[in-house]
Amino acid sequence: MSAEPDGPEGRVRRLTTIWSRAVYPVTSTSLTRAEFEERLLPLAHRLSHALRARSFDAGEARAVGAALVEAHGTDPEVLARTLDCVDAYLVLYCGDDSPQDQLRMRSSRLQHAMAAGYAQALRERTLAEQESIAQAALRAQGVVAEALHASEARFRAVFEGAAIGISIADLDGNILQVNGALQRMFGVSETAMRGRKVRDWTHPEDAPQTWRLYEELVRGERDHYHVEKAFNRTDGTALWTNLTVSLLRDADGTPQYQLALMEDTTERRLLHLRLRYEATHDALTGLPNRTLFFERLEKALAAGEGQRFGLCYLDLDGFKAINDSLGHAAGDRLLVEVADRLQSCTTASGEMVARLGGDEFVALTTGRDTERGVEELAERITNALLTPVGIDGRDLLVRGSLGIVEGPAGERTAAEVLRSADITMYRAKSAGGNRAELADPEADARAITRHGLTTALPSALERGEFFIEYQPLVHLGDGTVSGAEALVRWLHPQHGVLGPDRFIPLAEHTGLIVPLGRWVLEESIRQARAWREKTAGPLRINVNLSPCQLTHPGLVQDTVDILERAGVTPDALCLEVTESALIGADDGLLKPLRRLAEMGVDIALDDFGTGYSNLANLRRLPVSVLKLDRSFTQGMQQYPADPVDLKIVEGIVSLAHSLDLAVTVEGVETSAQADQLRLLGCDTAQGWYYARPGPPEHLHTLALADATG
Repeated sequence: MSAEPDGPEGRVRRLTTIWSRAVYPVTSTSLTRAEFEERLLPLAHRLSHALRARSFDAGEARAVGAALVEAHGTDPEVLARTLDCVDAYLVLYCGDDSPQDQLRMRSSRLQHAMAAGYAQALRERTLAEQESIAQAALRAQGVVAEALHASEARFRAVFEGAAIGISIADLDGNILQVNGALQRMFGVSETAMRGRKVRDWTHPEDAPQTWRLYEELVRGERDHYHVEKAFNRTDGTALWTNLTVSLLRDADGTPQYQLALMEDTTERRLLHLRLRYEATHDALTGLPNRTLFFERLEKALAAGEGQRFGLCYLDLDGFKAINDSLGHAAGDRLLVEVADRLQSCTTASGEMVARLGGDEFVALTTGRDTERGVEELAERITNALLTPVGIDGRDLLVRGSLGIVEGPAGERTAAEVLRSADITMYRAKSAGGNRAELADPEADARAITRHGLTTALPSALERGEFFIEYQPLVHLGDGTVSGAEALVRWLHPQHGVLGPDRFIPLAEHTGLIVPLGRWVLEESIRQARAWREKTAGPLRINVNLSPCQLTHPGLVQDTVDILERAGVTPDALCLEVTESALIGADDGLLKPLRRLAEMGVDIALDDFGTGYSNLANLRRLPVSVLKLDRSFTQGMQQYPADPVDLKIVEGIVSLAHSLDLAVTVEGVETSAQADQLRLLGCDTAQGWYYARPGPPEHLHTLALADATG
């Protein structure tokens, strides 16, 4: 076995050697095989560059196909062997580090373009030959008609020796003469051909203009026309041709005969159809792929008035677990079975199913009554997945989330429809999966907005679009300002000021909450120092910690560094953690909070009363403040207040004080609420009754008023 060629040039040279050995025996050339190989080498380089190029260039591959014709590779076997060679060896010898599936798809598209370039060049060469033969036939026929020259022998030699089919008919369509090539193409004798009329050669796939052009020609209104036309052979197979029909006139210009020249393109067409199929169908399941599906969807959306469409977007639930546990081979067999079942669901006219990739499938229905049709299609799909799939002796339950979009044609683009279906499918998956959801334009808009906000978050932090507002914390005993809670806001260029409920969950999901939280902490500590320098009493700043920040290993060190850089003591800071974030928390999660508490940082249990934590667990949590959720204060808005709510709050306050915990209440909006909470023993409160969140200067004004009051 020979050694693997070294370097890119060696691999391209190896590909060229294999290529030349494959096509040289069927090429009509006077070159030696070594000379022929040198002629193929630059073509191999062009294919190698096209395979690895950043963007796909079909022109390079078409040029290679045309170059094969220029090198006298006009035998159809040249193209077939070339495509086999490129398919087998181009990615092997000329590929780079790109994914193999991507390189294979690029190779398939290059083969398609090569075949197109080869066909175009061969066609142009053939047309040139046809024109030459037609002129020769025309001159010969004129000589015969006028009986002036004895050139019948030369005409017959051209007529019979031509490699393309030739026939001559009168203007009534009676076939007068056919050459041997045409007889072989149709598989019949000259006698049988002469007994037919031109009109007998109609075919169901004739282009609409074919016979209109023919009538214009026999009337003398045009001298020639060229079409692609199919014929029926006697054995039932189809013969595809490039057909050129010319009008033969006598010396006076009067129409006399019609001359037909036919090039057999059946094999070329079959190759084109095969390449087209491979480019538009999924290799694993045989279903139409994303390319063909978009073509059909765009056609459906461009239909006339009154036409509608319905689309079901299916994603299998838990498919990754099957791949991970049973292997990709089992996953592939499952996909094939699902594809077969989905295919059986789309049997009506105007319906199709396609695989978009991975475990995602789409089913499309079109017509005038798709509102009912798409629901029936979704039901058939759901029922088709009920039966378990047997893989390697296991019965696997197949579950899927369906997003359904239905509407009139002409209102949305294909990309917009598929995006809506995708969003709806993920809404079904978020609701637990194994269900179908109908598209909701408002839900789509919210999802699109969320996506836009998610992608804009990183740059927003870099551009300084976030700012902090502060809501004062007030002592219920004397009404003085003891500090403030820092509330981050986003000044979005398009959506204006956004509250934390709009972007904090997105920041949590993307991991941006860590740098954003660090920035909020740093800004808040800096502001706390500024307040302490301007007011008589110390003001404490409360900063919220998200669950993601709690698990970040740099939480304690970041907090220490920020406090030290600002020159602020730890007792100026209170970190608020939601009750839900600490439900079931282990020692590993509580350890950084304990370290911060030991340093002097207060830890507040935020939104207390909304979770399911055991009150007895408060003893093991390193918290010094309970913040009662605003739901407790809402029950005190009526007069008299609900006695049950009062008893609950009284009990929580009593328990908290017995554990040396201070109690802060959120959502205070009236003086009656404030008075009632003070009587119940609550320590501090915040809410619109005291002040809405605002700029730091507003809090400073309140604090100074307390100091001088």
